[in-house]
Amino acid sequence: MKYISAITALSFAASSQLYHPSNAFVPAKYTTNLNQLSHQANNEGRDTILTSRRHERRIPPSTSSALSASDDESNSSTSSTPLRQLTMFNSLTRTKTPLVPLASPYVSMYTCGPTVYDSAHVGNFRAFLTYDILKRVLLYLGYDVDHICNLTDVDDKIIKRCDRENVSLLELTRKFESKFFDDLEALNIIKARGYPRATDHIDEMAQLIVDLERNGLAYQSEEGSWYFSVSKKEGYGTRLVQLDPEQLKKGASSETGGGGAQRATAGGDVMDADEYDAEKEGVRDFCLWKAYKPEFDRDDAIWDPVVEVEGGEAREIGRGRPGWHLECSAMSRKYLGDTIDLHAGGVDLKFPHHENEIAQSEGANCAPFCNCWVHNGFVNIGDEKMSKSKGNFLTLRGACPTSDDVRAYRYLVASSQYRNPLSFTDAALGAAKGALKRLDRAKATIGDALSKGGDDLDSTGESDIGAAVEKELANFEVAIADDLSMPRASAR
Repeated sequence: MKYISAITALSFAASSQLYHPSNAFVPAKYTTNLNQLSHQANNEGRDTILTSRRHERRIPPSTSSALSASDDESNSSTSSTPLRQLTMFNSLTRTKTPLVPLASPYVSMYTCGPTVYDSAHVGNFRAFLTYDILKRVLLYLGYDVDHICNLTDVDDKIIKRCDRENVSLLELTRKFESKFFDDLEALNIIKARGYPRATDHIDEMAQLIVDLERNGLAYQSEEGSWYFSVSKKEGYGTRLVQLDPEQLKKGASSETGGGGAQRATAGGDVMDADEYDAEKEGVRDFCLWKAYKPEFDRDDAIWDPVVEVEGGEAREIGRGRPGWHLECSAMSRKYLGDTIDLHAGGVDLKFPHHENEIAQSEGANCAPFCNCWVHNGFVNIGDEKMSKSKGNFLTLRGACPTSDDVRAYRYLVASSQYRNPLSFTDAALGAAKGALKRLDRAKATIGDALSKGGDDLDSTGESDIGAAVEKELANFEVAIADDLSMPRASAR
């Protein structure tokens, strides 16, 4: 059976499962019921044991509680010792470095999920497919992966669409959550352990604000919003990107409005798009909590959290809603601990979102936030990045109306170099379909041979085909362990 295992491993980017050399596959049946996710968290203390199938990892006492392990072994591998060390390009160091998990073979992995105000587009799904390939490679190499992916279900865009369509926040966001999960299923993406919603973690975000205030990094303006004091956080804007503080200051001070999206300066530098508030202490400071504004906000998107601080006193955050960046720091801390092994997202999230996550998490926890940052490139239409703001986006259902189209798009993404831009064209999709047909024919030929007694072909271990398969499988494993070098792997 080693032949069928090898050819399936070589084509896993497009087929339904990734096979381990032992011919045991990793089932793609893992998900946590969204309605039960928050209830599964152990809220009895911050010093919590997170148990995986073969080991225990104690989350540091300074972290929030984590989800208890599920009976579903979705993110567990079949080997207690990794077969090969994975090397990844780390945006933090700007070099390829070996992945060294804090508690190997356990790997904690947090990824940025969708903002559920509309259907995700083909460009968005490149990120989710990159997460999937990364996770499948980790599992194949023998690691246990604990994956959390957030759902942003409150922000300016969501509120505006609710008002425009005269629907509730819950109705709109659940509609697009459902579409998102349908698309994940169509793309055969292994589900994360959980998909926590921002609106279910208001208390955790409020606690993070209090922790930042205690450490001198957060303050409340007179109108009630909370901000992160950028000038007090050494290294801000230089961890994942190299931004000129003076350019940042110029760009931010000229901003008179916003709404949670990124913007660009005339020089092309990406700026933070939090609403400009004259009461901010620094023009670069970003919003943690937006005070209630009756002319814009809705009753179903407003909270008034209270945090118990030392001595039993109550600290009121104030009526309002969270800023865009806060949720990821709060949820990664709750479910994975102060320091995580991997964080992934699109390259456009490096700044401001991921820089702000680092500032928030390390400012509140006084510990390194993430050891390895992985960023995927854009999907382009023509010479432009695909985006909703440009109006040039294609939904998965619109761009790939048939199951063959969807499968071809998965292969197109999975066989690309994840850090490079990817052009989405009819010709590229057609080439992916042709490659899949060749793989399917090769797999069918080997299957026919095995059904006719082909298992005996390699009984002595001396056959030419056996040696060829072993060589190609070894080359395949070298390629996937080298920064997910999928063009090399798919060419084996």
